[in-house]
Amino acid sequence: MRLCFILDPLPSIKPYKDSTYAMMVEAVRRGYELHVMMQEGLMWKGGRVLGGAAPLTLTGDEEDWYRLGPSRETALAEFDAVLMRKDPPFDMEYVTSTWLLERAVAEGARVFNDPRAIRDHSEKLAIAEFAQYTVPTLVTRLAWEVQAFIDEHQDVVLKPLDGMGGTGIFRVTRHDLNRNAIVETLSHHGRRTIMAQRFIPEITEGDKRVLLIGGKPVPYALARIPKPGETRGNLAAGGTGVARPLSARDREIAEALGPVLARRGLLLVGLDVIGDYITEINVTSPTCFREIAAQTGFDVAKMYIDALEEALAARKAPEAG
Repeated sequence: MRLCFILDPLPSIKPYKDSTYAMMVEAVRRGYELHVMMQEGLMWKGGRVLGGAAPLTLTGDEEDWYRLGPSRETALAEFDAVLMRKDPPFDMEYVTSTWLLERAVAEGARVFNDPRAIRDHSEKLAIAEFAQYTVPTLVTRLAWEVQAFIDEHQDVVLKPLDGMGGTGIFRVTRHDLNRNAIVETLSHHGRRTIMAQRFIPEITEGDKRVLLIGGKPVPYALARIPKPGETRGNLAAGGTGVARPLSARDREIAEALGPVLARRGLLLVGLDVIGDYITEINVTSPTCFREIAAQTGFDVAKMYIDALEEALAARKAPEAG
């Protein structure tokens, strides 16, 4: 089987914590052929979606971890599967990539996650579909609405809709002397829509990443514990990752959302759960494979490649019929 990974520049990848690397290792173990393509290499040319794809060999050394062969323009439909693993930001270039990938799907390419589903699921705003599992939340660009929400709920979290890694997140209380400045700054004086959520005290126990693969939950979550003095658990913001078995509530949320999201072509999803509430639905490039595997022994990458094979087999069955 030939797999093509669309991802970030290879020198930026840290194998010891990278989920894409874990996928690659498992794919090689099964005898698959790896190719890599950069996002900027995607193009529509001669009536087909192509990209500069280079064969990739893993060395087994996590310092000097890969060897690349010569790149050549290849139609995405020629690969058995294309894995979109480019990290956010979800900017216009990312949106353009989903348009190109959607065209590739129409040409017969098998792309995971489905590009239209990625584009249609705002990682922050997608929780609106599952409001029964969220805390009180407001999405608006109107400052007076945000201020009224703060007054009502006393202690809230404000965030941009396009942030990542905990950037641009503020905790604001009713009596915060900086609340006006924070609202003005985040909303660009009413020119940008933002999200406000009631603060969840259980953040001290971790912002849990619950992985869904093929609609089914990985049995362990990675609780990202904020460092002292912080309310953001993101690993990029200095949080510490601790793997834990799913709670009954984690499993309830995962089993309710999993089949719905899987039917839309979202093979891999990362739910962010604080306490008993879902706060985000990550679909672009969910991570935490290696941390969970290292701490629990559960092979997340194996579960993922199993699900990928199952999804490919399901697509081939109608074609054969």
